[in-house]
Formats: sequence, structure tokens, C-alpha cells
Amino acid sequence: MFIVESYPLAIVFCFITMLCWGSWANTQKLVQKTWRFELFYWDYVIGIFLFSLIAAFTLGSFGEGGRPFLEDIAQADPANIRNAVIGGIVFNLANILLTAAIAGAGMAIAFPVGIGLALIIGVLINYILLNKGNPTLLFSGVLLIAAAIILNAAAYKKHAGISGKQGITKWIIVSVIAGILMSTFYPFVASGMDLENFVAPAIGKMTPYTAFVVFAAGILLSNFVFNSILMKRPLEGSPIRYADYFKGGTVHLIGILGGSIWGIGNLFNLIAAGKAGPAISYGLGQGATLVAALWGVFIWKEFKGSNVNVRRMITAMFLCFVIGLGLIIAAGE
Repeated sequence: MFIVESYPLAIVFCFITMLCWGSWANTQKLVQKTWRFELFYWDYVIGIFLFSLIAAFTLGSFGEGGRPFLEDIAQADPANIRNAVIGGIVFNLANILLTAAIAGAGMAIAFPVGIGLALIIGVLINYILLNKGNPTLLFSGVLLIAAAIILNAAAYKKHAGISGKQGITKWIIVSVIAGILMSTFYPFVASGMDLENFVAPAIGKMTPYTAFVVFAAGILLSNFVFNSILMKRPLEGSPIRYADYFKGGTVHLIGILGGSIWGIGNLFNLIAAGKAGPAISYGLGQGATLVAALWGVFIWKEFKGSNVNVRRMITAMFLCFVIGLGLIIAAGE
């Protein structure tokens, strides 16, 4: 299977993760005026699962290092498989709430608050588990990102007050809940992999490719519960029927594309974790908050009409994110 064997390449992969995780939501933004997020989310989840299978039977099965996908999943310890499935379930609950917040408040608020919070908690959890990386630089970066989240939330509330937009507090709370949940899924997946040796992983452990497939299966299966509940009791709008899903036509391809984009980021993140360590890999990947905020501010104009004070707060938010991410990168050297 394909394996990353240098720290610089692992950082490149983490940056690709950052771009993918911060950009997939654009596919939802493209269709949200005509296609409810609950319906979009079915295709998004299908896209993740299909991409995980394609990756497992290609990059995860060719080459001399590691174990081919089918051989690897056959020898995996049931406890490790269970943990990866749990990781998928937790992630799906977090991500479906995040997607709802994106639909309700926009990328520039849902990502910095939700994923920024997930970054902070997730980095701390992953560092405690593996203790890899310079703690001074790592935690300094985390503090700056915490400051960025506070600035972003304050700026958005101020902007909402000026523009008269309603329901902002609700979507901030939804983003916070999503962020807390999002911070806990990664250790479940990482615990099932041999992060010290992808070339000859320990018996019972999974390669990143196998872990991704099992994780994606957890997402897909749990979606029949979580999304079904949201369709009947939506956070906003009227209930939706399953029959509505089959009226989408080609719009389904956009959701599948969104899931595939997220899947590329997730795969590259898991592959990079062996060299960068889970705290660095996860933390830098969740720098997607910065990417999503850039999309929200400059492309989707979610802060259009804001005053000078709000623009200054947004600028300070970006600076804190950039410097904080730089410190997280340096922590792994």
C-alpha cells in the first residue's frame, strides 16, 4: 500500500486534508437554495463510503508495504473494528449538526466555532494518548486558535445584530455541540491502527485504508438513524419525506462529490498520522476552519455589509489562526 515515509510529505498531506475538509461544504452551498441539507447529506455520506472503498482497493492494496485491504480486514481485531465504527457514528452525529449549522449560519461561523473547538479538544486528547510533539509550541498554537474562535463568534454576533439576522445564538450553540462531538471521533479510529509502523503493522491492527472503510461504514449505518430523525424533526423548516430524496436528479452528484472531497482529506490525514503523529495530523487537518472561513468571507460574502470593527475582528481571527497553525506544524519538528 502507499505509505508516507517523511515528515515534510506528511505535512503536505495534512495541508491537502486542510483544503479538502475546509472546502467540501461549498458543494452544499451550491445547492442549499433548492435542496435541503438533510437530502444533501445522504449523498455526502454515500460519497464518503464509496471513496473509502475505491481507496482501499487501489492505494490500500498495491505495493509491498503494509497489508492489502482484504487481508488486513480479515485479520483485524474485533475490538479495533468496533472502535472505528464508533468513531464513524460519533463523527456522523457531529458532522450532521455542523452541516445544519452551515445551512443556517454559513461556513464563516459554523466552521471556526465548531471545527475550531474540535481542533482544540482533539489536539489535547491525541497528545495525551501518544505524547508526540513539542508541548509548548503545540499548546501555544491551540491557545491562539481558541482566541480566533472567540473573535469569530463575537464578530458574527455583532454583524448579525447590524444586519438583523435572527437565530444566531441557536446556530452558535449547534456549532459548539458539533465541535465537542467532533473532537472525540479521531482517537477511536487512531486506536485501531498501528501508528508506529504502517509498513509492517501489528497483528490485529488495521492499516489507514482499512480503518477508513470501517469508519465510513459506521457513518453510513448511523445515518439511517440520525438523518431520519432530522428529516422528521428538522432544526429548521418543515419535515421531509424519503420520497423527496428521489426527486433530486443530477443534484445527487454534487453531494457525492462533497463526500468524496471530504474523504480525500480524511484518507490523507490518516496516512500522514504515522509520521506526523495524531495530534499534529489531526490539529493541522482541522485547520480547515481557516480555509472554510476564507470561503465564507471572500467567496460567499457571509460578512457582507459589516462595519470597520467587525472587519478588524475578522482580520485578527485570521491572524490568530495562521500563527496558531504555524506553531502546531513547528511542534512536530
